[in-house]
Amino acid sequence: MKPQVLQVATNPNRSFSIRKDAVPNVNSRWHCHKEVELVHIHRGSGTQFVGDSIRRFKAGDIVLVGANLPHYWHFDQEDKADASLQPNLSPYSSVIHFTEDFWGTQFLLLPENKMLKSILEKAKRGVVLQGRIRQEVGTQIENVFNTEGTFQLIALIQCLLLAQHCDESDYLSSLGFQYDSSEFENERLHSIYKYTLQNFHDKIKLQEIASLAGLAPNSFCRYFKHRTGKSYSQFLLEIRIGNACKLLINTKMNIKQICFESGFNNFTCFYKKFKAATGMSPFSYQKAHISN
Repeated sequence: MKPQVLQVATNPNRSFSIRKDAVPNVNSRWHCHKEVELVHIHRGSGTQFVGDSIRRFKAGDIVLVGANLPHYWHFDQEDKADASLQPNLSPYSSVIHFTEDFWGTQFLLLPENKMLKSILEKAKRGVVLQGRIRQEVGTQIENVFNTEGTFQLIALIQCLLLAQHCDESDYLSSLGFQYDSSEFENERLHSIYKYTLQNFHDKIKLQEIASLAGLAPNSFCRYFKHRTGKSYSQFLLEIRIGNACKLLINTKMNIKQICFESGFNNFTCFYKKFKAATGMSPFSYQKAHISN
């Protein structure tokens, strides 16, 4: 699937782009760009798409997205409502963009820069930073914003050197992910994503979603699996489980309410699917996060 290609604006006095985003869904569609992206979510939560990875994101997350790897952060509807009513509670993130060769074509060829070259290679699959590394990278990201000149470059390099310590479990997209396609297919896939995120609480019939894509049901199933690496039913399940995880942590709803609010119409099915996806029962998941 070919994402929308975006142009990243840069300051004439700076060789890479830094910005603070205080508007939810500032790039609210499936897109990519030639720049590597390092994003730190300070406030807000939602659904994150990186390559063929679909998962929940939350405040505190730091993600490194490689050049030309398609991605999409869809903030929750309640976060967008908060943005209009209470700006101090609105989604907020720090974003850094840079091309792989912005420091010169020879810089990464220096033998001392093998670690930098390694993390840029890892970033081609998308990397989510965890634990101590995430905290240290978060500090360095703020240094990028709070310093000038050479010190900014040093802080950015520190971010990447720290991120280089990630391992296979931190990768987002699968090794074989491919995203070449026509603009028409890109728009079609985006419409599928958008419709699903808006309607996963209800029953989505295969005929209904296939019709949206302009395909017969059997053709739609093959198309979606080919373009994303997973079946539509698996994709829909991931969206619903992610929503259930959010409600278990952030609300006082009982578990049966959460089951139906997340698009499941059978509690036994919800229980089994949730445990298979998270390794815990809904109650254990909720208890673990409350204790944390």
